[in-house]
Amino acid sequence: MTTRRQADGAIVVEIRGSLDAATVDALRRAVLGTLQAERPVMMIVDLTFVTFMDSMGVGALVAGYNAARDTGTRFLLRNPSDFVHRQLRITGLAEMFGLPPGSSRPQTYTP
Repeated sequence: MTTRRQADGAIVVEIRGSLDAATVDALRRAVLGTLQAERPVMMIVDLTFVTFMDSMGVGALVAGYNAARDTGTRFLLRNPSDFVHRQLRITGLAEMFGLPPGSSRPQTYTP
């Protein structure tokens, strides 16, 4: 997982591999810590290279979304894989993250 600031000031958290019990604490620390310390206008969680996500991963994304909303930060999911997209649809959270109902999906979602 890497965190970087774009030229426009947005913070990008890029995740690679699995988003599960072994990795969610690092994601929560990165997202929540950055939101509290820097209060960016936008936070982008890049899911391009996420190969697996379980319910704990979904919970970490929801926690990030809620924390961002509380600080007035726009929270975006970037390039979720078909697997991640399906997990969010199955859990009923796709709409919260702005995901379309079908399998066709844009590259970035805005809640």
